[in-house]
Amino acid sequence: MIDYFALCHQLRQFDTPTICNVIELFDVQPRTAGYMNSSIQASFPEMPPMVGFAATATCRTAIPPRGASAYHHIADQAARFDELSGPAVVVFQDLDNPVAAATFGEIMCTAYRAFGAVGLITSGGGRDLDQVQALDFPVFTGSTICSHGYIQILDLHVPVHVGGIAVYPNDLLHGDRNGVTTIPAEIASEVADVAAAFVAAEEIILSVLRGGDASIADLRAAAAESGAQIDALRRRVSRSK
Repeated sequence: MIDYFALCHQLRQFDTPTICNVIELFDVQPRTAGYMNSSIQASFPEMPPMVGFAATATCRTAIPPRGASAYHHIADQAARFDELSGPAVVVFQDLDNPVAAATFGEIMCTAYRAFGAVGLITSGGGRDLDQVQALDFPVFTGSTICSHGYIQILDLHVPVHVGGIAVYPNDLLHGDRNGVTTIPAEIASEVADVAAAFVAAEEIILSVLRGGDASIADLRAAAAESGAQIDALRRRVSRSK
């Protein structure tokens, strides 16, 4: 049985581009699939990688709610974190077009963090960035907006469309200053195991170039050795055999 909390810890040792490179080795999807586009940016790019499972929700900020405010629904949202395989990453699809106000602020992020969430992604806006940064809570947003408008949380644990991709409840997510990617569940543990070997293969080229006196022949030899190791990894894990 997979220890998903340990898996997340292992995956956090690598940056998101490396995770994307390793996923490519498995040939389970096109190389242009599975990651969010440039509409989703890290608000705190200095923070280390965020890894967790999607606690999805839809929201609006443009229309006065008929029922309770979003703050009354945070408890309902946090109560469902236990349905996930590991630590929660809250993922909001803002249904307003254009986005009218901020999805999150200090109170919401403080609450999510208190109940074990490790980050937040929204297609909408964010605010209270100084306070959220002080929480050491990574957030990824489409914009920054000073008001929360009429923020209301609508549906929980439903498929959402954020950053150009579909995100389903309990999808495994990896994000850092470079962006956010999903990790297909069927290869997640293998991705974590293969990543260190992939980094070592790339290091063959980098170590030659960092030496300061590399020749073109040195570069070609290093590239050939690195490529051979990566090809061996691909043959080992590829699902297209």
